[in-house]
Amino acid sequence: MSLGSLVLKVRQKYQYGLGTAYYRDTVRPRILNTRPIAHTTDRTCEIHVLTYEKDWLNLIWALKTFYHYSGRRYALCIHDDGTLTADHRATLQSHFPAARIIDRASADRRVLATLQSYPRCLEFRKANHLSPKVFDFREYLESNRMLLLDSDVLFYEEPVALLKRIEDNTYQLNTVNGDVDSAYTVEPEVVQAQLGFELIDRFNSGLGLIHKQSMNLDWIEEFLGLPDILGHFWRIEQTLYALFSSRYGAELLPSEYDVHLEGDINDSPCRHYVGKIRHLMYSEGLRHLVQNGFLRELGLV
Repeated sequence: MSLGSLVLKVRQKYQYGLGTAYYRDTVRPRILNTRPIAHTTDRTCEIHVLTYEKDWLNLIWALKTFYHYSGRRYALCIHDDGTLTADHRATLQSHFPAARIIDRASADRRVLATLQSYPRCLEFRKANHLSPKVFDFREYLESNRMLLLDSDVLFYEEPVALLKRIEDNTYQLNTVNGDVDSAYTVEPEVVQAQLGFELIDRFNSGLGLIHKQSMNLDWIEEFLGLPDILGHFWRIEQTLYALFSSRYGAELLPSEYDVHLEGDINDSPCRHYVGKIRHLMYSEGLRHLVQNGFLRELGLV
């Protein structure tokens, strides 16, 4: 390795300070020394997550904080984007022994077959690496209600409002955390003019309750025909969730669940550490959990 490459590597490692590097590189792997979360068989709701080789360790933190502080044992389905190794999948299975872990090759065969009658959906599923969050989650969902969860969400206490909506059989809306701003690939005015409904503001697809019947393939096929909807590679999956949720019926979770880029945890039950503040997941989130005995409460082995 050249001197220039070494300097760059050191700068990248410590760009957010020694504390961030310590919690990310030294403390974060300690979650692997905690006891498994067993008996995740409650199909009142099913958690679906998509993960990859650089994110699966964060996912374990996200899931274990949810299960610990919620006290629930919702069923769990983990989708591999195709980059997980056999060791990664085995480790995930050991920590969540009742979980279904869906490998990419199996998902491709099953989901692509399902989408044969939906040409726009089929092409999008083939082309976009986040598209399994839409089509694979829908295909493998075995409950009427899904907890949508990204691996950069940490929980700090029981998410009472979220759980209440999940477990209220009379509650028939999709509900998610509010984003900082609306981040879609289509304009609300276009949606209103061409589809005849109002697009919900600030919909974030990182955390929330989604009803299975809202994930309508006929609707998604229609939405993918909107002008320029494929224009932003990273926002299209969130846009589709916002579109079918808006047509089905949707509202945001209370403001304490909102994505926020400034400030700290602020007594919120959880925080979504989106890309701009991902480093805070370690220096703030893991630090808070560890200092408050989270690893000890899980049971270090």
